[in-house]
Amino acid sequence: MKLTKKSHACIRLEKAGRTLVVDPGVFSEADAAAGADALLVTHEHPDHFSEERLRVALDADPAVEVWTLRSVAEQLSAAFPGRVHTVGDGDTFTAAGFDVQVHGELHAVIHPDLPRVTNVGFLVDGSVFHPGDALTVPGEQVETLMLPVMAPWNKVAEVIEYVREVKPQRAIDIHDALLTDLARPIYDTHIGNLGGAEHRRLAAGESTEL
Repeated sequence: MKLTKKSHACIRLEKAGRTLVVDPGVFSEADAAAGADALLVTHEHPDHFSEERLRVALDADPAVEVWTLRSVAEQLSAAFPGRVHTVGDGDTFTAAGFDVQVHGELHAVIHPDLPRVTNVGFLVDGSVFHPGDALTVPGEQVETLMLPVMAPWNKVAEVIEYVREVKPQRAIDIHDALLTDLARPIYDTHIGNLGGAEHRRLAAGESTEL
């Protein structure tokens, strides 16, 4: 499987000539969803879900389908009947040849005064876990954890403990658009030294084979 990191929280997974894209949002490249055979969206926040970009991808190829939670599906399903699938915690499905398990229900707490939206994480081929905006532990062995390193709802100590709890072989940064180049070495050092797993950071557009 080939993993390509796009800007912020978006990743592309390629296998056997097919492409799965997770969370093409407004912080990602304008063409982040282009060429996808299937799209997964973890929740409704615009840095993870760009309705415009998904509509462009769905219009461009009538075979493209989307799997997401209800709050996102409701914004797309009327225009693309039968192509937008609503999923939740515990569901399993196959998208573009990838086996996907759904884990989690709620977005992490930003502040107690703010209501929590729904959020799901996707475990792809029993190997790559993208948690969206939550520190969800899937309860299964994970080879590659897509790690939300910097957000209004987390701090580095929580990020480190999350890696320790999931126990992946490797953690690769996502949710990093707000993290400046000055701060990156600090995060790299702490997560790498304390997380207990290989820690990697990919530049936008950079790929790795898993």
